[in-house]
Amino acid sequence: MATRLIDKIFKSRPTIEGAGVHLKRAFGYSQVPLFDPFLMLDDFHTANPAEYLAGFPWHPHRGIETITYVLEGLVEHGDSMGNKGVIGSGDVQWMTAGSGIIHQEMPQKSPTGIMWGFQFWANLPAAQKMMAPRYRDVKAADIPEVVLDSGVKIKVVSGRINGTQGPVQDIVIDPEMLDVSVPPGTVYRHQVKTGHTAIAYLLAGEGYFDERRDPFAIEMAGAGWMDVARRCICGPETVVLYEREGEEVCITAGEKGVRFLFISGKPLGEPVAWYGPIVMNSQEELRIAFEEYEKGTFIKKK
Repeated sequence: MATRLIDKIFKSRPTIEGAGVHLKRAFGYSQVPLFDPFLMLDDFHTANPAEYLAGFPWHPHRGIETITYVLEGLVEHGDSMGNKGVIGSGDVQWMTAGSGIIHQEMPQKSPTGIMWGFQFWANLPAAQKMMAPRYRDVKAADIPEVVLDSGVKIKVVSGRINGTQGPVQDIVIDPEMLDVSVPPGTVYRHQVKTGHTAIAYLLAGEGYFDERRDPFAIEMAGAGWMDVARRCICGPETVVLYEREGEEVCITAGEKGVRFLFISGKPLGEPVAWYGPIVMNSQEELRIAFEEYEKGTFIKKK
């Protein structure tokens, strides 16, 4: 079985979004279409309430899916379909905006003092851009964890591991979303569907994400002018983008182990027209979306 190599490595960068939320952007607008069908991955991780309480007040989406995964803290949400509630530690919110939805996500003061979570955007193909919106609120207790003989632990949000199916199913881009913890020095091999985009985002520890040990064999994108150290072992707040050839990935944990999100999905190979919270296939479709939002006709189904 052919093992995939790393295509590029990116370091997440600080930015401010919403009404003033401080976060790290792993990838986004400037990397389209490298991560197709994924558009963006944000990491919000802080112990300072002033950096997250302003949240993301009411705003529209069309043409995408937004996925929020909370590791610590609380996020209150509501939308134009009448959904509302709070997601907490270990919970996932998987929202398909489709033809249009207006929602808000408002972090609450964290009981532990730490707010830590992720949001990534997945694109929808042209044929499903205007599908009916839908919403999934998945509680931590409903996300199965698979423990392998090697001690590797895998929380399966979407996809299947050793016969265990994640609770998020029937998604257009056939995604896989896993939270993987690998013990120190352990090698973990994971099969990936042929041609699918595969991404790892590191949460804690360190690891080698392919079998090479030459840091100059890998393109490291987005380095700052003072980034003179170059290593082939990857640490927190690093996103690994794999080549599309090969049927499996191979990860070797460092001496403290490694924890990472693993995300894969079927590329769309379609034009991307993206402005703010709306992603379509053409500038004309964007114009229509924003005109409808101004006129109050944006929401097609409540």
